[in-house]
Amino acid sequence: MASFPADRGREQLESLESVERAEDLVLHGDVGRGKTHLAIAIGMLACQRMIPVRFLAASSLVMRLRKAKDDNRLDAELKSIGRAGLVIIDEPGHLPIDINGARLLFQAGADGYETRSVISDSNLGSGGWGDVFGDGDMAAAVMDRIVHHGGILRFHGES
Repeated sequence: MASFPADRGREQLESLESVERAEDLVLHGDVGRGKTHLAIAIGMLACQRMIPVRFLAASSLVMRLRKAKDDNRLDAELKSIGRAGLVIIDEPGHLPIDINGARLLFQAGADGYETRSVISDSNLGSGGWGDVFGDGDMAAAVMDRIVHHGGILRFHGES
């Protein structure tokens, strides 16, 4: 079961108005509650409406960005990701990321701030984001952007 804020119910999600407004969304809750399933469903709706979508596991995204940086093509890789109107980042925090990887992940999100929608799903509580992004300050900056221009859906209850 998901707890929807007043401005983010099923109708709003299905209408994709948050994607059209380039708002971010974090799907948060325990394992097996349907976060990734909902992220994929929103991505499928966006595809049906001809909105370009990228679905990336956070660990794969970090590896991709590292390789691009090592090959001196980070700008091109970020631009490629940026062509999507919706980027879905699956399970940031599922695997540990060092500080350099965390900075790359932050840059990928920051490059599209207020120009495209990002959905991420995670079982981390707000206190765990410092571990993902290497320090509390970077985690606070990420959460500030999400809250400023987006929202959080909490998943709870039975699997």
